Amino acid sequence: MKDGVERPKRVDARRNEGILLDAAAAVFVTSGVEAPVRDIAARAGVGTGTIYRHFPTRADLIIAVYRHQVQTCAEAGPELLATSATPYAALGRWIDLFVDFLVTKHGLAAVLQSDNAGFEALLRYFLDRLLPVCAELLAAAAAAGEIRPDIRAYDLMRGVGNLCIGADSDARYDARRLVGILIAGLRVAP
Repeated sequence: MKDGVERPKRVDARRNEGILLDAAAAVFVTSGVEAPVRDIAARAGVGTGTIYRHFPTRADLIIAVYRHQVQTCAEAGPELLATSATPYAALGRWIDLFVDFLVTKHGLAAVLQSDNAGFEALLRYFLDRLLPVCAELLAAAAAAGEIRPDIRAYDLMRGVGNLCIGADSDARYDARRLVGILIAGLRVAP
């Protein structure tokens, strides 16, 4: 930062940070958010010092991973809408990404409970970034006559979130299958 103005990161710095955050997310999925930093560093192909230089605390790293995943999910919506056969297909694929995002948050809530302001900021970021994307996908599918037009993005995302809750505690629980049933229920009857 120079003169109080934060400069945008270089393209290679953003790419390297993305690699580090993807590695941390993958380790968090298998080992939870309390996984050793050395495991994350090894997966990213960097030293632990590199991680600590970018993310001085575990909470900083967890929040950065969360924000990175939210951003990735948000950016996928318009891309899926442009490349899928139908808006409903794009919605289904985006919801699959959203489910993947939700079921990989092992231990996130527990880590953030001590920082209510941080948790509130993340929740706002999550809603600000993902609700408009979901709304756009719903509107496109409704305009194409594929789904009911009265579905609100918040209601759908909340329903999907609630269906993902059991995935952590029961190996037989298949959140993706249950969410698939929910998404199928959005279809307009022939």
